[in-house]
Amino acid sequence: MASVTLRPGESQEELLRRFRKQVADNRILSICREKRWFVSKSELRRKQKKRAERRMRRRQLEQQR
Repeated sequence: MASVTLRPGESQEELLRRFRKQVADNRILSICREKRWFVSKSELRRKQKKRAERRMRRRQLEQQR
């Protein structure tokens, strides 16, 4: 879980900015969005396969350049 403490002389906006950055770095929101609905194992495998194919295509294009 992300937590931040107020530093001496730090404004509330700076504290909030640090907290948001920590949440983004820890991928907390994306994990919550993924777990919002049940995903069957077959659907999960299908998504992972598509993601892997996209990744391979990108790598091949980068190597061709």
